[in-house]
Amino acid sequence: MRIGYARVSTRDQHPEAQHDALTAAGCEHVFIDKASGKLASRPELNKALLVARDGDQLVVTKLDRLGRSLEHLITLSKELHERGVDLVVLDQGIDTSTAIGRMFFQILGAIAEFEHALMSERTLDGLEAARARGRTGGQKPKLGPRQVTLARQMYDEVGPGGKRRYTVQQIAEQFGVTRPTIYRHLGTTTPTGKPTT
Repeated sequence: MRIGYARVSTRDQHPEAQHDALTAAGCEHVFIDKASGKLASRPELNKALLVARDGDQLVVTKLDRLGRSLEHLITLSKELHERGVDLVVLDQGIDTSTAIGRMFFQILGAIAEFEHALMSERTLDGLEAARARGRTGGQKPKLGPRQVTLARQMYDEVGPGGKRRYTVQQIAEQFGVTRPTIYRHLGTTTPTGKPTT
């Protein structure tokens, strides 16, 4: 059995042409998602996948109507393959029941893996370059060196009667940060006795 799937896009809000092409291709059921957008949920695609059985074909007019991204496309392709459902893409002439169609998706999978490896490599290179310049990963400190010195002076300042002139809360408010941030920069422990490192 052939099961059709169509989806509107931001530019094309009229799925009639897709529906007609899928019906002409012999699809007995056609499921159409009306929500566009990369991350939008696709309830009709989920229904089409539920209906599809071993030996069936899921048919789309174009590859970009099916997958949100290359990675999503590869995941869907694997799921269909494991369930014995072939994918047919009318405009691109792809049919995973043929050797050429299967090879096409294997190439896509290899490209996705290569892209992922490149991203990881670039991230590691960036971190290494930052370390070489004396920077480490993570967030930028909330207080600069001068502010830390001022916070330390305020913390150490003693008022009349030998008590601290400023509480940690007052210092934190002065610099627009939280109390744990002040404790961390001062290298002291919090009132609970936990180290701030």
